[in-house]
Amino acid sequence: MVGVKEGAFEVARDHIDTWTRTGCPYCGVGCGLLVGTRDNAIVKVRGDLQHPSSFGDLCPKAVHLNKVIQTPDRLAFPLLRLRRDAAFVRASWDSALFYLTTRFRAILDRHGPEAVAFYGSGQLLTEEYYVANKLMKGFLGANNFDTNSRLCMASAVTGYNISLGSDGPPLAYTDLDCADFFFIIGANTAHCYPIIHRRMMRRKQQHPDTVRVIVVDPRRTETAEIANLYVPIKPGTDIALLNAMLHVVIAEKLVDEAFVQQHTEGWGAVKTLVQRYSPAYAEAICEVPGALITAIARDFAHALGAISVWSMGINQSTEGVHKNNALINLHLATGQIGKPGAGPFSLTGQPNAMGGREVGGLSHLLPGYRSVTNPTHRAEIARIWGVPVDAIAARPGYTAVELFEALDTGTLKAVWILATNPAVSMPELDLVERALRKAELVVVQDAYHPTDTSAFADVLLPAAQWSEKEGTMTNSERRITYLPKILEPPGEALPDWQIFTRFAQAMGFGASFPYTTAEEVYEEFKQCTKGRRNDITGVSYARLKQGPLQWPCPSPDSPGTERLYTDKTFATLTGKAQFIETPYEGAREHPDASYPVILTTGRVKNHWHTMTRTGKVEIFNRRTPEPFVEINTEDAAYLDIQDADFVEVLSKRGKLIARAQVTEKIVRGTCFVPFHWGRRSGVFNAANNLTLKAYDPVSQQPELKFAAVTIKKVMVDLLT
Repeated sequence: MVGVKEGAFEVARDHIDTWTRTGCPYCGVGCGLLVGTRDNAIVKVRGDLQHPSSFGDLCPKAVHLNKVIQTPDRLAFPLLRLRRDAAFVRASWDSALFYLTTRFRAILDRHGPEAVAFYGSGQLLTEEYYVANKLMKGFLGANNFDTNSRLCMASAVTGYNISLGSDGPPLAYTDLDCADFFFIIGANTAHCYPIIHRRMMRRKQQHPDTVRVIVVDPRRTETAEIANLYVPIKPGTDIALLNAMLHVVIAEKLVDEAFVQQHTEGWGAVKTLVQRYSPAYAEAICEVPGALITAIARDFAHALGAISVWSMGINQSTEGVHKNNALINLHLATGQIGKPGAGPFSLTGQPNAMGGREVGGLSHLLPGYRSVTNPTHRAEIARIWGVPVDAIAARPGYTAVELFEALDTGTLKAVWILATNPAVSMPELDLVERALRKAELVVVQDAYHPTDTSAFADVLLPAAQWSEKEGTMTNSERRITYLPKILEPPGEALPDWQIFTRFAQAMGFGASFPYTTAEEVYEEFKQCTKGRRNDITGVSYARLKQGPLQWPCPSPDSPGTERLYTDKTFATLTGKAQFIETPYEGAREHPDASYPVILTTGRVKNHWHTMTRTGKVEIFNRRTPEPFVEINTEDAAYLDIQDADFVEVLSKRGKLIARAQVTEKIVRGTCFVPFHWGRRSGVFNAANNLTLKAYDPVSQQPELKFAAVTIKKVMVDLLT
């Protein structure tokens, strides 16, 4: 049930009228929440003991959600300006939509459909994703709908597709409760996925003699505290390590020969490739002792259930897809997939990045895990949308980096940005800002203003945010949670699906966008999944109000599916998983005499993404008030840098100035900077001043984890 009446045991001092079940809008863990309200305000947030993804556990970000809803910077009314140097003026929804349709029609008439684009976010509800995606790809005539999930999970999506035949993590969180080997690589679970981290920690504590945890990371983060073994790897060299592990598995005859023969293809080529990746060979590349690589490989192969856990440290790379494939190769070679407590588990960065993948919320996808390049897929979706087959373009649209490059060159004229802040999160911020300045039309649809991105807008549209609208989200274990509307949004703010429905109607597409409720949108989207790998035709709002469900869930009496590939039949044409050759090539940019240090970026415990929410919480700002530069102790000594000194970090693209944190917990030759701060807080506060736009050639996910920089101490008097 969604609503939970206050009982006598509730906290009287809070005077809570109603407790409502919902889901968390932060990371991809997808925790269940109980939200206590009074007088159209959230008073208290606590964990929902009945939610099967979290069982009442919460992180501090969720606890303080009440502080980020009714804030002074909420965008409550449409705002327009006719010149970028003019002030915004309040407008009615009718006048804002008239202005937008006039501008869009003019651009489409002059330049064609390829001149407009939407750029969205994994914070959108599934219904919102679906309406925006349908409008762009089925009616405006281009596939230019991409999202910041391209910066997050695109390499994992592609890796699963290539190796297993379909996207979708094959595990469930229940597998964390029965695995006896956790291989955590490129993920700081303690800070970024704390509820999953605690679940692994509990498993380790309950069975300390039989459960082993290996953490591979250039930084010794809090995650390593639960590890039997911490492996300080050189950034960007994961493939060399993974290939060497597979080399050991083969050399020591630890391959599950029956599984490989019966359920896989491509083994011979991969077996030949990894022959040269001896532990000694890999040691010279990744600076991990060969004996250690051998020991990890043995533990992985001998485990009754081995789970690999990864996130941005693997995905945000110019060879991110091959890193995913190399991890999956290990699982296939040892048969560690499709059984309890085993499998490759990519952790999703945003609350509904999985939902976005389901609706085709990237520029090469269509709903139901379909591709825009597949004529059968286009025909299937065209039938559901009621458009001619040729209405859906056969060519993929602009991906995230390409989108801003196209704005910069003038090929793309208009961009509509919703629920994201690319002027902080994208690499090469000089390019992003220049592109937004050059654009003929920039629309920003958000809950807050000002943000780094809204500063470049011509039109600002007020969006209802979490707790102010209903819809669904899918978490990292494919579990769909219903989120009810709990509060009224401020002013004239509307749910994102409703804004796009109104725009579609104003553009003349009203007959195809008749929606009056989010549930109507969901019912249409469901039909796009019928018979597909992510079939949710058995899911309904009524069922979800009783509790979350995991897909596939193809019938009203289906309980959902906990684990994929239990029959060892994969989603490929042959039903067999694919071994993929993954040669190590290394990062696109290499340190040299001028830029000798490797920069890696990431999150910190007390903030999330670009701080539009967490930056409003006083306790988080006190704990992490500013960006910092984590520097190895020996590197700092060589550079005459003391802890808390101001330092300048310089790359070929820009610079950052922040205080140094001198530590032994990061490998030599590497520094770390959190990416949460943008230029609005200070032009040299942004980590993405430094990063480069190079991306994986297949997934087109940018390399946000590796850039060459130089570091020097800055005298304080020069800053004042």
